[in-house]
Amino acid sequence: MMMNQTLDLDLLQLEGLKVTPETSVPAFVILLLIYAFIMTSNIGLVALISMETSLHQPMYLLFCNMSVNDVFGASTIIPALLKDVFVPASNRYIGYTLCVVQAFCAHFYASACHGVLMIMAFDRYVAICSPLRYATIMTGRMVVKLSLWSWAASLVLVAVLVGLSVRLSRCRRVISNPFCDNASLFKLSCESVLINNIYGLGYTVVLLGSSLGGVTLTYLRIAAACLSTRSKALNGRALQTCATHLSLYVIMFVSGGVIIALHRFPALSDQRKLASILFHVVPPALNAVIYGLQIKAVRQKILVLFTRNTDV
Repeated sequence: MMMNQTLDLDLLQLEGLKVTPETSVPAFVILLLIYAFIMTSNIGLVALISMETSLHQPMYLLFCNMSVNDVFGASTIIPALLKDVFVPASNRYIGYTLCVVQAFCAHFYASACHGVLMIMAFDRYVAICSPLRYATIMTGRMVVKLSLWSWAASLVLVAVLVGLSVRLSRCRRVISNPFCDNASLFKLSCESVLINNIYGLGYTVVLLGSSLGGVTLTYLRIAAACLSTRSKALNGRALQTCATHLSLYVIMFVSGGVIIALHRFPALSDQRKLASILFHVVPPALNAVIYGLQIKAVRQKILVLFTRNTDV
């Protein structure tokens, strides 16, 4: 009897994407097209930067970093949602181990995004405020080192976050969420989750606080540098490159902030679930467009590539 109960708790019932039979086909098609666009645009951007030696610069390496992370984040959630669209909600199941892996990947993606965006802000700061030292400071080795530190910090923070939930015994088997996340895991337990809530709050404060604080401080320094110079050309280039990064950061920060805010309003549970899906859909779909089409060097390479194909 006890063995059967344990086995049952290892197979969780997942809410998945909430759609009616009438809207399941449109939802599947739209989500599939968005996923295809995310994969094509981000992988295409990485391939283009990899093939063009003139784009082997720190800024473009960071674009690749962000695109790879976007592909990872979208692939963590969207294929699983597509798989269950045509399955009745009562028959959507996921193994506990796979649920833990999905929760870890979802939080790692979010944490890594903020890390990459902070590195991008530092890159823009050095390029604008210390242009003569940029080549010696922001080397390819420095970009790799900063990226590894960012990933390592995210790995440790998220491993502890999810590990605290895995240690708990389980008395429930229903995941009332479109996909598995850390909150879904510790809500399966009937034990006290005070430690989970304390660490989760600390994790959120550290992640968002360091991200927002670092980016804000960086752009205040950049603004001060722009105001102290009368060069319209310099200020124009600074505005162009910073506007791209800020657009991306605002999209990411607002998407994550909405989810955190909606957690405080249980009555808006459905809106929170939709926001959690959009967090893994909207930024990955927009990032490659923002960087690929608004950065002049990348845009020119894309135009040349399409021109060559047309001529052939």
